Amino acid sequence: MLNFKQEELIKEVVNYVREKFPEVRFIGVTESPEDPESLWIRVTAPEDEKRESELTDYACDKTMDILPDYGYHMLVMPT
Repeated sequence: MLNFKQEELIKEVVNYVREKFPEVRFIGVTESPEDPESLWIRVTAPEDEKRESELTDYACDKTMDILPDYGYHMLVMPT
């Protein structure tokens, strides 16, 4: 179950991603099967493979700032 801060940060990440990738839509959040402490923010994948790679790199900048600031490990997972 997500807490309020996690929900707030997830919205922030999705909004950050959609600023540069407006075609991307939020699908949901799941725990990583390898680590229940890691959250996967699932979004729709761009049509272009190169753009999908750019999305992953771009989102990583934001989620890596969250880890030291709040202690939450999050990954944006285009599907």
